[in-house]
Amino acid sequence: MWKRKAKVTDQTADGQGPAPEKKYKKKVGIKKKSKVPGVMITQYVEELPEGKSHPDFTRKPIALTIQEGKLAIFKAIVTGDPEPTVTWARNNGEVTDKEKYQSKFDPNSHEHTLEMPNVSSDQADTYKCYAKNEFGKAIVTVMLNVIEVGFKKKKAQQQVEPEVVSGMKPVLRKSKVKPKDQQERKDGELDPKFWEILLSADKKDYERICQEYGVTNFRWMLKKLNEMKKEREEEQAQFVKTIENLKPIKVNASGCASFELEMELLEASSRIFIYKDGEMVPFSLEVEDEVKHELKQVGKKYTFTIRDLLPDDAGLYQMDVEGVTVFSTDFKIPSVDFLVKIQEVKAMEREDAVFECVLSNPFSKINWFGKNAALEAGEKFDIEVSEDKLVHRLVVKDCMMVDKGIYAAVAGIKSCNAFLVVEADKDPALHGKKKARKTTKAGGSGLDLEKIAKEQQDKLQKDRAERIEAVKAAKEATVADGSGSGSAAPEPKSDADSGSGSGGGGDLTKKAADDGAAGHSKTVKDGSAVGLGSESQLGAPAMGHSKTVKDGSAVGLGSESQLGAPAMGHSKSVKDGSAVGLGSESQLGAPAMDEKVSLTQGLSDAYAIRGKPVEMALTLSSDKPEGTWYKDGEKLSSEAGKELKKDGAIHKLMIQSAKDDHSGQYAFETAGIKTEASLTVGDVPEFDPDDLHKFSKPVIVKVGQNGSFKMPFEPQENLEIKWFKDGVELNDGGGVKIQRELNHSRLLMKDCIRSDAGEIKIKLKNPFGEIEATSRLIVLDKPGPPEGPVEVVESTSTVIELQWKPPKDDGGSAVTNYIIERQQVGQPMWKKLGDVTADRLTFRDRNVIHGKNYIYRIYAENPEGIGEPLVTESTMAGTLVFPGPPCAPKVESAFKNCINLKWEPPLQDNGTQILGYQLEKRKKDTQQWIALNPVNEPIEGLKYAVKDVSEGSEYEFRVAAINVSGAGDPSPPSQVVAARNPKMRPQFHSPEDFMVIRAGNSLRIKMTYEAEPQPDITWLKDEEPISPWINILNVEGSSTLVIPSSQRSDSGIYTIIAKNSSGSANFDIEVRVTDEPKQPGPVALEQLVHGKVIITWEPSPDQEVDDRLHYMVAEHESNTRIWRTIADRLFCNTFTANVHSGREYHFRVYAKNDMGPSDPSNSPTWGVNSNKVAATTNAPVSVSLERPPSIMVPLKVHTPPKGYQCFMTCAVRGFPTPYVFWYLNDICINDNKNYYITNAHGICSMYILRVSATDGGVYKVVAINNFGTAECSTKVSVKD
Repeated sequence: MWKRKAKVTDQTADGQGPAPEKKYKKKVGIKKKSKVPGVMITQYVEELPEGKSHPDFTRKPIALTIQEGKLAIFKAIVTGDPEPTVTWARNNGEVTDKEKYQSKFDPNSHEHTLEMPNVSSDQADTYKCYAKNEFGKAIVTVMLNVIEVGFKKKKAQQQVEPEVVSGMKPVLRKSKVKPKDQQERKDGELDPKFWEILLSADKKDYERICQEYGVTNFRWMLKKLNEMKKEREEEQAQFVKTIENLKPIKVNASGCASFELEMELLEASSRIFIYKDGEMVPFSLEVEDEVKHELKQVGKKYTFTIRDLLPDDAGLYQMDVEGVTVFSTDFKIPSVDFLVKIQEVKAMEREDAVFECVLSNPFSKINWFGKNAALEAGEKFDIEVSEDKLVHRLVVKDCMMVDKGIYAAVAGIKSCNAFLVVEADKDPALHGKKKARKTTKAGGSGLDLEKIAKEQQDKLQKDRAERIEAVKAAKEATVADGSGSGSAAPEPKSDADSGSGSGGGGDLTKKAADDGAAGHSKTVKDGSAVGLGSESQLGAPAMGHSKTVKDGSAVGLGSESQLGAPAMGHSKSVKDGSAVGLGSESQLGAPAMDEKVSLTQGLSDAYAIRGKPVEMALTLSSDKPEGTWYKDGEKLSSEAGKELKKDGAIHKLMIQSAKDDHSGQYAFETAGIKTEASLTVGDVPEFDPDDLHKFSKPVIVKVGQNGSFKMPFEPQENLEIKWFKDGVELNDGGGVKIQRELNHSRLLMKDCIRSDAGEIKIKLKNPFGEIEATSRLIVLDKPGPPEGPVEVVESTSTVIELQWKPPKDDGGSAVTNYIIERQQVGQPMWKKLGDVTADRLTFRDRNVIHGKNYIYRIYAENPEGIGEPLVTESTMAGTLVFPGPPCAPKVESAFKNCINLKWEPPLQDNGTQILGYQLEKRKKDTQQWIALNPVNEPIEGLKYAVKDVSEGSEYEFRVAAINVSGAGDPSPPSQVVAARNPKMRPQFHSPEDFMVIRAGNSLRIKMTYEAEPQPDITWLKDEEPISPWINILNVEGSSTLVIPSSQRSDSGIYTIIAKNSSGSANFDIEVRVTDEPKQPGPVALEQLVHGKVIITWEPSPDQEVDDRLHYMVAEHESNTRIWRTIADRLFCNTFTANVHSGREYHFRVYAKNDMGPSDPSNSPTWGVNSNKVAATTNAPVSVSLERPPSIMVPLKVHTPPKGYQCFMTCAVRGFPTPYVFWYLNDICINDNKNYYITNAHGICSMYILRVSATDGGVYKVVAINNFGTAECSTKVSVKD
């Protein structure tokens, strides 16, 4: 990946400089986005072949925090075509040890795992999972944290060598900032890093940077900085067109550190270099995770990233373009770790979740991340820090389902993470409704974090005190050597040229402060030591000493230059046996004392309340020397109200009543020793009485409204303003807004909830004292539920009396009344019973039913509304009263699969209503009774069919009555009954007595029956045994006759006979095997009467073999020109049709049977002039008896039962004697052999031997002679 040159001539490290495409023409690195957060994908080709894909993770490993000695497992599932190769690695070490690391693959689940059995603390690290194929790669990182067991000392952190890319050597440049091993500065010279940082810093950071490097002369600093900026801009203008949006280096959510800027180069080929502490850093221009440093360019935006952060990564980073620095940023990694890490939190929906941790060292602010996004304090999140800055908390407010995921805390380069699990509120009463905001909080570490933080703070103070004691002991040992007094060097002055403050160079001061306020000087060539100051940063007593130098002299070391805390110093022996004076309050330049006198305790800055006494004191190591007091450079003496006093080695300045003119800089000098301190006179903050009275009035708001407090005060310097709620300090953020102005302060609490109510206090503090003002915030809301449990005072068959306690939370206003609702168990509806006043905490429900169970809801109501209810347990009205036992059940009938029972109700119901019965069974010769129905599903009637029985088994049954109290005593058992069918003669079920089969088709006659025992089955045809080739299939309950291929000869009457010991039964089935009929013979037409045509035809050849064959006649006339049926169901070979003169007719005759009609036989044409009857002449009319037919007695309605006979008759007259035709549903049945028809002297009769369902319908009698037609009809209904 990296190309190495044989010789470095342009000070350019591999991966740096312009035109990366020249070095990486063959390598393509396209960054792709994965659907899984945290996965980095690099695609090697610009276009993927069809059906191919780069690797990706569908399931990535999850960070683990596991106890030492347990099994740690990372799991991952990858996709890609071709199948990717999966490998594992760790940042600090190898994973090749098979005993510690076991890489596995499951082909069924396609899961790759890395198992670490018996994990140890040295395996805690950042691990990486790589998935690669020929088209790209995917990388994901995961943390493993191991918790040590027992009292083990932490192992020393392994020294990690800086990562150097293969073939690369650090390259140095010509810069003002040089590597640490080459840093040499003269006395008073500032670290060049100071100016480089200032050149790229925002103006708001100038004061912090100057304080860090010990620069106090701001005017000189700004003047020199402007000059350097002008020079730097002239240098940058040669290569850079614009540069803006400089963002200093910081750690982001992915655990990497990066800085960025927007820069437009004049020449795209200009070379870019990155330096750390003056040493060139190799970096990659590609998207490669294996490389520690990466410089990414998107348009004008440049982003430099550092991965796998280590403590050695701290330092000053600079970006150069062709040797000109364009940006500098200082990366600091604090020495901090997590004593208590954040833990997994399970919170209910709309509840607050709390993550909290404890740090090893004070840290003002750590970074919080949620689902890889940085979190800030606001309406959704609260970020809290304790006063000692050791305990840090993140509060996720009003948790919703979208808030679940991984949350992380990052302090420096250390991090810890945990899951937030949000569980849905499954309360059925809230289904489909908006859920209310909960006031509870979930989570927390479960430990006493304040105690842990206090122990850690005590430990830090103890370590610091031990270092101070060690320095004091070294000083006392030096004094005991008796090396004499030393001479103090001249006091250095802070001027515009040096820019240094008291106590030496800014960088050395900073280092001394970082070393725990213990400073010393290093030996230099000329034998002098640079004075080291402390206490300017940490505020602790400073300690200093000097090392031996060649000429035996040392520059005075001291402190107290900033805060005035006492300093301690000593000198070591030198070659000539003399020592330079050490450890004084800027006593440089004073003459040496004859006696060894030192300052035991110097002056300290003091604040005095106006009108109150004040005292300033110091202590020398000897009580002999006198001294002189100065104020603002003027000598002081005792006067009225001011006294200078010496008490042994203690020198005091006492002021009886402090005034404004007493403020100033005080100094004491004696024997070459000088100590200074300031005195400031002022007043304790005060409130105006009217403002205080107004503030003390409580603020009353409703839930969801904002609560506001304002407190005016007189403007003062160094005034510290704090707000408290119930003794806990409030910080600006989330729902709390604090406004601090010159003459007032305002507190705003947004969207108040009930938990926001409490005591509100403002505290003003200055160096002279503090003052407090107290008010109260009252948040009005609906009251909480009454306090339970509910006590049942009385429960009888007619009344239930309840008693409860007032709610713990009345919502900020008094409860006015209570509302009571009731629900009967098993019923869905709630009924309001009424309400009672707030002073009554009991309720009597008189509308109850004995034995019923009830549930009550009790609501508290105040002016803000009705609160949540208190729900009682199920309460019964009265006591349990059970009914008496019924009589023993009786068996009505028994079958193999069912036993029918009946019983009588109990003689005694004990005054309660019987709701039903519970039935139990028991097999004979067993003792276990089995319930056939549960108590809550009673049998409502007095009969029951037991179907859960086994054929042939014998059973006993008993029954118990059920009322609201439950099931009573069971009845005596019934008689033993067997589950088998009773003896029964055979009976056939709904048989069909007529079947028509087309010749050639299979004939299947299935007969079902009931009989006990199983009968013998016999089949007959036409009262003769059936042929042996006919198949008979007998099974229980049915018998089937099968003829595979039927013929006309198979027609006949089939009889089935079933016979057992209880009797016999038979049934006849008429079967007709037929086929489509052949057409009739020739058709002839004849007219004997005007308007009538007699149609005759030769019979069909099938008429002799098919007794159900009949004929149909169709007509076609010239007027309508359509064929219409004029007669059907004719069992004769003639038909008389009506015709009209002047029309032409055609007739067709069809033969029909059960299979359908045949082909037609066509008649000759009956035309206008053909076959006409000759016209008659007018002749004398003779008397004649001829008359048309008439119906004398019509047919009657008949409703014969099925299988019975039916006889119908009517009377007809006419002359000549009319022809009589019988019709069933308009089909002629004169020739149908199923009907016996007679006509004797006008009495027409029809007889049906055995009526079937097909005989029902409309019967019609038609009488026809030459003079007319008469008819009558009736309806026959066949009953089943």
